[in-house]
Amino acid sequence: MMKIDSYQSGEIVIEGRRYTSDLIIFPHRVESNWWRMRGHQLLPQDLEEVVRQRPEMIIVGTGESDRMKVLPETKQYVQQQGIELIAQATDQACQTYNQLCSSRKVVGVFHLAC
Repeated sequence: MMKIDSYQSGEIVIEGRRYTSDLIIFPHRVESNWWRMRGHQLLPQDLEEVVRQRPEMIIVGTGESDRMKVLPETKQYVQQQGIELIAQATDQACQTYNQLCSSRKVVGVFHLAC
């Protein structure tokens, strides 16, 4: 399990390593430079690799100002896989991720700016 040390707009520190681009936190690795197909919209295709990992829950950090939107079809896709999805502004999503990652199989996807 990987823990988030800190977050501020445009920067996240995980296990002592600093990242400055959007990323995915899997239980034992970080995929940095994560890009979505449509900028500030989260599509089902953006989460295919995450869903293949079969987490219990996906925590989505939607940016400092909550600008990234999780589309209804994305929520439906994730729920159809039996996975819970929580979308929050990134600062709150980081806290939620840290609270849950030690007791549940959680993957975090984080938009770091706006």
